Amino acid sequence: MKDLKYFTAYAIPLCAFIGLQYDGIWAYLTPIYAFAIVPVLELIFPVQEHNIEAEEVAVKSRLHWTDFLLYLNVPIVFGIVWLTLVRLTSSAHSTAEIIGYIFSAGIVIGSNGINVAHELGHRKTKIEQFLGKLLLLPALYQHFYVEHNFGHHLKAATPEDPATSRYNQSLYHFWYTSMTRQYTGAWKIQMDLLKRDNAAFISIQNDMLWYTVFQALYLLSAFLVFGSFGLLIAFTAGFAGAVLLETINYIEHYGLLRFKRESGRYERVSEKHSWNSNHVFGRIMLYELTRHSDHHYRASKKYQLLDYHDVSPQLPYGYPTSMVLSLFPPLWFKIMNKRVPAEMRPQAVSKTA
Repeated sequence: MKDLKYFTAYAIPLCAFIGLQYDGIWAYLTPIYAFAIVPVLELIFPVQEHNIEAEEVAVKSRLHWTDFLLYLNVPIVFGIVWLTLVRLTSSAHSTAEIIGYIFSAGIVIGSNGINVAHELGHRKTKIEQFLGKLLLLPALYQHFYVEHNFGHHLKAATPEDPATSRYNQSLYHFWYTSMTRQYTGAWKIQMDLLKRDNAAFISIQNDMLWYTVFQALYLLSAFLVFGSFGLLIAFTAGFAGAVLLETINYIEHYGLLRFKRESGRYERVSEKHSWNSNHVFGRIMLYELTRHSDHHYRASKKYQLLDYHDVSPQLPYGYPTSMVLSLFPPLWFKIMNKRVPAEMRPQAVSKTA
């Protein structure tokens, strides 16, 4: 019964659906809920640090009904994108309403699309990995599967990782560096995989090539069915979802570093190399992504099994609130820089280099 709380993750697409039924301020119901109401609720409700009992782990490690909560996001995400396209191309709307509807679809693509794709991308079954890749399609971000699984989890909290934000790096600079370096990094990883398998560039094994084809077909479909405006909507909503992902990436490892050993290799990823948050509403809304420290410690662990570790650096606020704060770099630096472990700050690192 405790797992019924995860139905709350559907609140974002529900807000988007309700918003699509009305005009005016209703177009902004989804961002208002995600970035205004949820942060207030996180301030009101206490954090929850407890972990599940050992006997529960054995049950939930197998196929569990909470897994189907993830699968259901596939028709939900594509349904919201379809409804948004139909709504905006079938009747006239103000510029403000159009922006609100597109941004709302982008939030759904980011939270219930990319975020769930991230979870499924770490699963061991081919069908779950396929569903994860499918959920990345509306964001035009399928390269994330390659770079995240074969790049980020090896390089997290190092300067070599494009998805790790550096101490005093602004969110806006990070958007550019992370998005460009992750895409080029995914191609490099793919080429290395092809070379290792002695496979040709044009082959069924070149996932990056297929992702490019599928994403082009997705945009072409939007154009053929809904016209040039539909193409613009699909592209912009996908970009908004990708930006939300990168904003989460920004706060997950901000300023944290792994150190090199005498051998020249980095220390192993541990619970101290990701920011953790136990604020309950952010945890539920993002399927426990906020317990990111344990996720990097044990990447294949299902979301409902992730644990809290005392040694993990703790965010003072939940992910939704932190995302809003990161939009204001001076405020973010003032709040977060003093929380970065002293030995990881540039001043300490330069002395030991």
